[in-house]
Amino acid sequence: MTRSISLLLISFCLFFFLTIYATANDKSSPYEEIYPEIGYKTVEAALEDFEQHFKQKLKLPLRVPPISFTHHFGRFNDLDGDINDSFEVTFINDQLPENHYKINVRPIKNNIPLREKYVVKTFELKNGSVATYMTISGFNVLVFERDDWQYMLSIDKRVSDKVTPETLIDIANSIDY
Repeated sequence: MTRSISLLLISFCLFFFLTIYATANDKSSPYEEIYPEIGYKTVEAALEDFEQHFKQKLKLPLRVPPISFTHHFGRFNDLDGDINDSFEVTFINDQLPENHYKINVRPIKNNIPLREKYVVKTFELKNGSVATYMTISGFNVLVFERDDWQYMLSIDKRVSDKVTPETLIDIANSIDY
């Protein structure tokens, strides 16, 4: 459990570092080069890898936050065993580093336990399930479960005036199709 939380925090820190580094370093490689070097590919290709690995379809939200993005990438994290395997989609803006949003999905049986100290509020989704809104390492995160998956929708805190908890709830509810 602690390992899963550590991996999540490392993932957030790595993502944050890459975003800041690519923005601050004028001579850095464009995102089209940086992200594939660390395992990202098209969302569709990563989703296919994830679904084949778990032999189950995954529904993604139809909505995204109402901020601009210039790039989106997907990655299937296939680590030792299944316990830390996950799917992620990253949306970024190469001109506005605060505009980054991430979807992370893993099987419920290997979920990341929620720590009370990060919980801000809970909400009820359209389908009756509970969604937990938290703040973790510079991100606002909405965590919920559906169809055997744990979803984590993460948005940079710097855009919290534009992407509210209610916006994340609307995004979570857009999976009902």
